[in-house]
Amino acid sequence: MDKILRFVITLLAAVSGLMTAKWLGTSSFLSSMLSGEFLKVGFISSDDTIVTILVAVFGGVAGGIIGYVLAPFFIKYLWQFTYWVEARLNKMPVSDVIAGSIGLAVGLIISNLIGSAFMHIPLIGSYVPGIISIILGYLGVNIAIHKREEMIGLMAVFPWKTKERQKEKIITKPSYKILDTSVIIDGRIADICKSGFVEGVLVVPMFVLEELQHISDSSDSLKRNRGRRGLDILNRMQKELGLHVEISEQDFEDTAEVDAKLVKLAQLMKGKLVTNDYNLNKVAELQGVTVLNINELSNSVKPVVLPGEEMVVHVVKDGKELGQGVGYLDDGTMIVVDSGKKHMGDTIGVLVTSVLQTAAGRMIFAKPKGIEKGA
Repeated sequence: MDKILRFVITLLAAVSGLMTAKWLGTSSFLSSMLSGEFLKVGFISSDDTIVTILVAVFGGVAGGIIGYVLAPFFIKYLWQFTYWVEARLNKMPVSDVIAGSIGLAVGLIISNLIGSAFMHIPLIGSYVPGIISIILGYLGVNIAIHKREEMIGLMAVFPWKTKERQKEKIITKPSYKILDTSVIIDGRIADICKSGFVEGVLVVPMFVLEELQHISDSSDSLKRNRGRRGLDILNRMQKELGLHVEISEQDFEDTAEVDAKLVKLAQLMKGKLVTNDYNLNKVAELQGVTVLNINELSNSVKPVVLPGEEMVVHVVKDGKELGQGVGYLDDGTMIVVDSGKKHMGDTIGVLVTSVLQTAAGRMIFAKPKGIEKGA
């Protein structure tokens, strides 16, 4: 690029030298310096013609030499000016750049119309249009930048702009769902996302990945298996299910607790926190963060059981109260059977007496029907 610029500058300097020499070096001036015999040498008989040729050659060569020598200095300052303009434009919003360009174009058009009226004035007529172009171009840029909001408002009257605004209203910002460690290890979030009930971008903070890695490297086999399960779930969500999982590098050095970091990240991204941790759920709600609790979702979709319904349950252990027996449904719901301890290990028919719904889950209280279904 430097070589190309140097060639262009040299060529322009040669042309400028030629024109300058033609303007300054008149035939009478050179004729007074050269002898008449020298001017008559050659096949050109006209003294004016040979003088014109000498002037053109001398001016072009001299200008080209001067341009070639001074080109590196011009190129150096040209690049500095280019970098300065680029730095200023990078700091400006795109709206300011577009508005400034429009204002400059309008200012130059107006200056061209006004400047043509001064062209016939002697002496100053040829200089006035340039001065007017500089003044109106500068005013056009500044006025357009300061009035860009009003310009955008005026453009709204056009039908095509109205349609674009309607489309912009339809397009919403991506909804961020921030996953915590417990919900990843739990694994049900993968199936929920696969079913299409969770939309938007799933965000996994880097500090959550570090906690998963720390758990998977634990000496405790139970923790190690839980950590590896969480990493496998994430890998499945990214590769097999094709979900949009984004790894966030955002961290909060002034905060040590992972739960506190999750709440801050949710506030920063204006996203929703996905968890099955009861304590984190309450802390996040107190700080105004929307929480999607997997346990609450699971309880919401469980079959409705009403008092008076009959069920079949396998009593597996005794309850906290005297004579109680405890069984579980297939979805893990606990059933407390009054006087069911004597049916330990049996599958019996029971009658639902009441249902207790809590944040931790649902409990069903029942009593034996007195008809044993098997042992």
